Amino acid sequence: MSDLPLKDVSDLSEAEARDELERLAAAIAEADLAYHQNDAPEITDAEYDALRVRNAEIETAFPDLVRSDSPTGKVGAAPAEGFSKVRHAVPMLSLAKAYTDDDVADFIERGRRFFQKDEGLELAFTAEPKIDGLSASLRYENGVFVQGATRGDGSVGEDITANLRTIADIPHKLSGSGWPEVIEIRGEVYMTYAEFQALKERSAAAGGQNYVNPRNTAAGSLRQKDPSVTASRNLRFFAYAWGFTTEDPAPTQYEAVQKFAEWGFQISPLMARAKSVDELIAHYHKIEEQRASLGYDIDGVVYKVDQLELQRRWGFVTGEPRWAVAHKFPAERATTRVRDIEIQVGRTGTLAPVARLDPVGVGGVTVVNVTLHNEDYIAGRDSNGLPIREGKDIRIGDTVTIQRAGDVIPQIVDVLLDKRPKDAEPYHMRDTCPVCGSPAVREINEKTGKEDSRRRCTGELICPAQAVESLKHFVSRGALDIEGLGAENIELFFARGLVKTPADIFALKTRRAEVQQALAHRREEQARAREDASGKTRKNVRAVEERNYEGLDKLFSAIDARREPELDRFIFSLGIRHIGETTAAVLARTFSSIDELRAKGIEAAAASGDLHQVFPSVNGLGDTVWEALRDFFDNPQNVEALDRLLVEVKPKDYVVTISADSQVAGKTVVFTGTLEKMSRSEAKAMAERVGAKVAGSVSAKTDILVAGPGAGSKLKAAQELGVEVISEDEWFARVGK
Repeated sequence: MSDLPLKDVSDLSEAEARDELERLAAAIAEADLAYHQNDAPEITDAEYDALRVRNAEIETAFPDLVRSDSPTGKVGAAPAEGFSKVRHAVPMLSLAKAYTDDDVADFIERGRRFFQKDEGLELAFTAEPKIDGLSASLRYENGVFVQGATRGDGSVGEDITANLRTIADIPHKLSGSGWPEVIEIRGEVYMTYAEFQALKERSAAAGGQNYVNPRNTAAGSLRQKDPSVTASRNLRFFAYAWGFTTEDPAPTQYEAVQKFAEWGFQISPLMARAKSVDELIAHYHKIEEQRASLGYDIDGVVYKVDQLELQRRWGFVTGEPRWAVAHKFPAERATTRVRDIEIQVGRTGTLAPVARLDPVGVGGVTVVNVTLHNEDYIAGRDSNGLPIREGKDIRIGDTVTIQRAGDVIPQIVDVLLDKRPKDAEPYHMRDTCPVCGSPAVREINEKTGKEDSRRRCTGELICPAQAVESLKHFVSRGALDIEGLGAENIELFFARGLVKTPADIFALKTRRAEVQQALAHRREEQARAREDASGKTRKNVRAVEERNYEGLDKLFSAIDARREPELDRFIFSLGIRHIGETTAAVLARTFSSIDELRAKGIEAAAASGDLHQVFPSVNGLGDTVWEALRDFFDNPQNVEALDRLLVEVKPKDYVVTISADSQVAGKTVVFTGTLEKMSRSEAKAMAERVGAKVAGSVSAKTDILVAGPGAGSKLKAAQELGVEVISEDEWFARVGK
């Protein structure tokens, strides 16, 4: 967020607002992917919430600029590949956040105002710990567990039934009586501190991976292809809600959750009822006091209106129920020492300083590194030159206070000057790349005239660090998604000279012996390390080698399977600065083929003056994207690497199918409410492929509103403007599907 303008929304011009919405959409999408799909958050909860709040404020001020891929209303990220998909009959929504007692009071007051005409109504609420784990939905038919799924993007999740069956807290058949014919029990899968520590010790003894924290480890354990691995992790489950059901479990939230206990589920023993702000806050502090002794992670307390009928009446806003809020705990803090400051070089050349710390435990996680963002941050000022941490700079040897608030990446919030060593010197950021020695510069933003907050290595493709990170990005899940060619193998093959550019990946099969030798050498090193750690000698070496040869064949097959990727994935895989997955999809629709995009990019690199004379005017694409494309194609090494790659890879053209009798070609369409036969992203893709334009908000330019159950403000706006409103089934009939 530090790189985004801090100008008040009321002071933004339309062009500035459009550019910022583009950056915010990309940043939020990247954060969602990191947290919900990759189980590896990269920013703090507070930073993430700030991004969403800023996005909502700009959309409110500039409703005509709301993007078709607006983050507003989105929950989580698309389900990961490798598991079959499950469409939730009732969406799994996120919760609004409260950070202060006043926020909670505002929540209660909104409820009282909404129900003010109900004479004598006394609102009651439930309060329960917010477990920091992985949300899951369990479908029971006639009391038998038949299917389990992750949250996914809120509408579509991953089918992890087999893995969920291994969790002892999840009954295969419900106990007691009174359960509905069909009900989806929802709750949180988590790992206790004790089990997490035991797993870390077992892994260390075997020379395995170093697990980061219980939440990510639980999520990764649930996504194992082998259920026996999940079973070995001793995961736990708390039930606290439900989705689709043929009848209400009980009249109130509290009674329904107690029913879950009768049916064989574990429920939180700290759940309670309350009737006032004071009672809710008191219970919040009671849970907070017990937090350290629970043995598992929680990051707040959830409040819900107790009566189900009142929940239904109060309803929902986009992506969230009005009748519930999550009161987050303040960040946990600890004190430690900065042992060193190192510089890491990212895919686009960004020099990212990292503090190496004396290990310290914060919230169940041992923290040894913390990002220092940029040289201004180290010096004690923000991107506008204003003081942070009261202007205290960070030096090697300093004693610092770090905090962590339910996130993986902690931050330094204070420097204890009374403990600063007398010989500690201010840290000066180097002006050359630590890897390739090229100049590292702070670029000037042409629009604002300000220096960028971070330095960037100018070495580009001659910089090994950038090359390795670019290769990792090329094979990553959102890009070409080459299974078996992860970060570890990329680093190995690069170091061995087997892969220097993306095109080299597709020639690996011709160097099979060298690849095999590199992998064998690494296996030997890892095996020796495991022997040293455990004192045990390897067995069944031949069987292990045979499996490794099979794995090599699978790797080559996985590489060959990506020789004809979708155009949007291919564009994203190139790692062009400022072009994320969403922007890559827009570029694919705009140019239709990689040849056309390449031709326009080279034309722009050769042209002088206004880029809009070369590139078309496209809603959602601003100068930032066009300049990034020009800069990419202005580098002859990039063009050469792309041309080499296109000898090996033939991206599919983006084909829009518009029949002569299409009823929607050229029409502007808005989707709202719960779509029951397709996800929102599927609906958008379908509309665009039959020639329609998809918008995120209703305006006088809207031709059709496709409204599913739960449609709210957009439906009302469409009715007021006289926009045609049709159902999902009518939409399918109109497009001939």
